[in-house]
Amino acid sequence: MSFPASSDLSRGSSRLRDGGREPRQSVMIQSGETDDVELAPGLESSTKPEPKPWAHLLAGGIGGMTAAALTSPLDVLKTRLQSDFYQAQLRSLRAAHPLPQSHSILSLSRSAGVHFAETVQILRSIHVHEGWRALFKGLGPNLTGVVPARAINFYVYGNGKRILSDYFGYNPDEAPAGIHLGAAAIAGMATGTATNPIWLIKTRLQLDKSNASNIPGRGRQYKNSFDCIRQTVRHEGIRGLYRGLTASYLGVTESSLQWVMYEQMKRVLARRAARRSADPEHVYGWQDFMEEWGGKLTAAGSAKLIAAAATYPHEVVRTRLRQAPTVPAGGGKVEMKYTGLMQCFRLIFKEEGMAGLYGGLTPHLLRVVPSAAIMFGISQRPIP
Repeated sequence: MSFPASSDLSRGSSRLRDGGREPRQSVMIQSGETDDVELAPGLESSTKPEPKPWAHLLAGGIGGMTAAALTSPLDVLKTRLQSDFYQAQLRSLRAAHPLPQSHSILSLSRSAGVHFAETVQILRSIHVHEGWRALFKGLGPNLTGVVPARAINFYVYGNGKRILSDYFGYNPDEAPAGIHLGAAAIAGMATGTATNPIWLIKTRLQLDKSNASNIPGRGRQYKNSFDCIRQTVRHEGIRGLYRGLTASYLGVTESSLQWVMYEQMKRVLARRAARRSADPEHVYGWQDFMEEWGGKLTAAGSAKLIAAAATYPHEVVRTRLRQAPTVPAGGGKVEMKYTGLMQCFRLIFKEEGMAGLYGGLTPHLLRVVPSAAIMFGISQRPIP
């Protein structure tokens, strides 16, 4: 007489204990059994899916377009204050409202108020003397530049961070600051090289106005963007479209600093969210909602504020180089006032002092800080 194997007996007794039902398959993985193991249906990993490479491109483009359209008047004002064309108007305003010489807290606050009043007054004068359309002058090339610029920047940064993390063996979500810095530098240089001609045209259109010439009956120097391109190439050659590129490369420090700080702030927010999720007694409330949606906006705005204020002089130098003003050279000839990056730095400091290197800082910060928050908010995925 044969007896059933012990394994059959075990299965039979198990069925009896479970009322005749087959036992449920265990999903517990024993030590040493991690190879070729599949989880039961419905128990797949809950890790976030890897974003598609093109998602960075789309997110950056949409966010950049929205931010540029909403902050265009401040961009026009910033460009004019950075140039030397409007310095006479600014000097007359400061002569009527001299800044306090004391360094007390009260004087500093009054000085900040005067700067803000100057910004509002010049913005109003543009509207009164040139019409509301002047507040959006250069918006066409601005949008033409912002959309590809932000798309390229987000695309190269997001995928560059992933590639560098894979190469050096890091998890992209936990990569060190060096990975973020390298990806941001590569993204900044790629963006600056690809879009410099667009920004040059935008700058020259924003500095162009009906009374720019003293010749009676003569209107604006440039009819439109295409005319600006034609005249620039005819008088300065193809290289003229890349004036200010060296200053744009110097500006890579700003975007790199912004990305690194934003990543670190975002990581802190993610850790706080993870601790709340791990707490079984935590009740989701409006504070969590505000931190979830407002945290990244605040992080993006704060990172941009610090980065822009720390590296602002390169913005002024870049605008001057793109503006390409001329000075008499004798014999009825003229020559370029600014011939290079360092020469431009030295000449501005010599003629206008340190304040000249920070011309237009107030409208610049009023524009780029909310612009960064809007851009990162519109492209909320989070990025990258």
